[in-house]
Amino acid sequence: MEKELKWRRLNGEPLGDELLASVEKVIKREFALGNRLKVCIGSDSQVKGGTVEYATVIVFLREKKGGFMFVSSESKTHNISLKERMITEVARSVQVAYSLCDLLDKYSIELEVHADINTDPEFPSNVALKEAMGYIKGMGFIFKAKPNAFASSCCADKMV
Repeated sequence: MEKELKWRRLNGEPLGDELLASVEKVIKREFALGNRLKVCIGSDSQVKGGTVEYATVIVFLREKKGGFMFVSSESKTHNISLKERMITEVARSVQVAYSLCDLLDKYSIELEVHADINTDPEFPSNVALKEAMGYIKGMGFIFKAKPNAFASSCCADKMV
């Protein structure tokens, strides 16, 4: 990823600050309200003609009180294999997780990285499961795949 991702709220409003500053504001606000947080990061993509549309989300889960998310979207014109597209999704999520991990550690917030990859070998996305799991776990993050990867398979999926 050559350039920094542009982030917005679900309603389309830009964050206004850099990502780290925005996330820290959210953490401080939620802690002041007495909420415990967990963060899940996931990406999804869809091929539309000769373009691949990607979406990455940061989902903030409030313990027993719902959640909200930040979104980043991008389109690229290129023809890549399904496996390469799955690994690109994972790379996008890992990049974001890596940029936030020190901040989340500072506040003792659990972080998961979700991959939109099916654990059932009957599904085409399974072709990238081993590599994705190794990449995410190798970076020290908690790995979740379908059907437990809601950040990628539900949240990011709705954004592409």
